[in-house]
Amino acid sequence: MKILFVASEAFPFIKTGGLGDVAYALPKALRKVGVDARVIIPKYSQIKDHFKDKMTKLWDFEVPVGEKNQYCGLWKLEHDGIPFYFIDNESYFNRENPYGEYDDGERFAYFSKAVLDSIVHFDEFVPDILHCNDWHTAMCIPMLQAFYQNQGIYQNMRTVFTIHNLRYQGVYGEEVLWQQLNLDSGYYSEDKLKFHDGISFMKGGIVYANAVSTVSPTYAEEIKNEYYGEGLHGLLQSKSSNLFGILNGLDTDINDPRTDMHMFVNYDENTLDNKAKNKEKLQEMLNLPVNRDIPMIGMVTRLVDQKGLDLIQAVIGEMLQEDIQFVVLGTGDRQYEDMFKFFAWKYPTKLSANIYFDASLAQKIYGASDMFLMPSQFEPCGIGQLIALRYGSIPIVRETGGLNDTVFSYNEFTGEGNGFSFANFNAHDMLYTIRRAIGCYWNKETWTKLVYSGMTGDYTWDKSAGEYIDMYNWVQTH
Repeated sequence: MKILFVASEAFPFIKTGGLGDVAYALPKALRKVGVDARVIIPKYSQIKDHFKDKMTKLWDFEVPVGEKNQYCGLWKLEHDGIPFYFIDNESYFNRENPYGEYDDGERFAYFSKAVLDSIVHFDEFVPDILHCNDWHTAMCIPMLQAFYQNQGIYQNMRTVFTIHNLRYQGVYGEEVLWQQLNLDSGYYSEDKLKFHDGISFMKGGIVYANAVSTVSPTYAEEIKNEYYGEGLHGLLQSKSSNLFGILNGLDTDINDPRTDMHMFVNYDENTLDNKAKNKEKLQEMLNLPVNRDIPMIGMVTRLVDQKGLDLIQAVIGEMLQEDIQFVVLGTGDRQYEDMFKFFAWKYPTKLSANIYFDASLAQKIYGASDMFLMPSQFEPCGIGQLIALRYGSIPIVRETGGLNDTVFSYNEFTGEGNGFSFANFNAHDMLYTIRRAIGCYWNKETWTKLVYSGMTGDYTWDKSAGEYIDMYNWVQTH
C-alpha cells in the first residue's frame, strides 16, 4: 500500500503544533508495518540549512494559479527512514512564518496544485491514497477530481481527509475559485464549497474525500453537533458512514524522560527521586523558591480561548491561594498574556509566566511538574496530556475530544485512573478538580501509584497505525 501524506508542516523540518508531530510519527509507524508512506510539505525558508544541504532536486516545472504560471521545484530527502518531498517556491514560502500571511489562500491553493502536479515526477512512487490534512491541503481533493481523475496514474487514486482542528477552515472570497484554484463558479454552491458568503477549503476536503477522519473518537462525535461543528455539523452528520475517529499516538522515541536531552536529570518510573531533582533545577532556573515537596502545576499551551484560558482567568486569584507553584509557557492573545504577567508580578513565589515559546523549556516543564493543566473548551486530540503522562506529570483536563479518550479520572475507591477530569466548561468545577488533585498529591502512596500508572501506559502509534490501515483498506474497497 502506498500513501502520500500531504501536510503543511512536519517535524523535524517545521512544526507549529500537533499536526507537525503527526506528519512525522504516523508515516514512521506505518512504514514499520510495511506501508510505503511518504510525506510532502512546503520547502519553507525556516527549514534548517543542514536539512536543505542534504536534499536532492528531482524536477522543476510550472504550476497554473489562475491566469499565472508559478515556478515549482521538487526536492527530496530521506530522514529517519521516511521519504520526504518538498515543494519549493521562494515567493510563497520564503516568509517569516509558515502561516498567518495575507495571501495564505493563494499560497496553499498553489501548494495543493503543486502536490498533484508533482506526483508524475516522483521516482516510481504512485500513491494509492492521497492523505490530506487540515484546510491547507484540503483543495488537493476537489482539484484531483476536477482536473486529474481521468488521467493515467491518477485514475485509481483515492483520498482521505483528516481534520486536526475544525475551527481553522481556510475561508476566502468566492473569487478564489477561479483566480487561484482554476475551478468554475459551479463549485460555489451549498453542496460543494460555498460557506456563508465565501468558500471553505476545509469544507472542500470533507465534501470530496472518500473518507474523513479526525484525531480522536470523541471529537469525531462532537463535531456532528452544533457546539463543536463550526457551521459544518450538518455536513459531518451526513458523512457519518465514512467519518472515522482515530486517536493520535505519541512518538515515544522522542518523548522519553530516560533519554530526553532537555532534562536536567534523566529518570524513569523507578527513579522518581531524579524527577524531583528536575523540579528543583527548574525552580532555580525560574527564580521560584526551591522546594521539592510543593506541588508544581505545569501548562504549555497557546494562550487562546480554545485552551480554557477563560476558566483560569475567572479563578486564578483563588488558585494561587493554594500551596502550589504554577509554571506557564506559551504565547497568544494579549489579554491572557497580560493576565499571566500581572499575576506573576503579584505572586512571584507562586507563578512563573514565560510568555514566549521554547521547546527545551517545554520539555523541562513536563519533566519537573507534578500536574499538567489542560482545561480546554475543545481539544481534537491534544498531545500535551500524552507527553505529561509519559513524564509522570498527572493531567488535570476537561472531558472533551481526545482528553476524554486518554485521561481517566482517578477513583479513590477502586484505585483506577491516570489523571483528574471535570465535565462542564465551568471555572469552579476546574478549581474543585485542581484542589482534588492537590489533596491526592499529599498522599504519597496514592500519588506514586498514579505517576507509575501514567508513565507505564501505552501511548505509542502502534494501535492507531493499525486503525489507519483499516481505514485505508476501507477506502480502497468502497
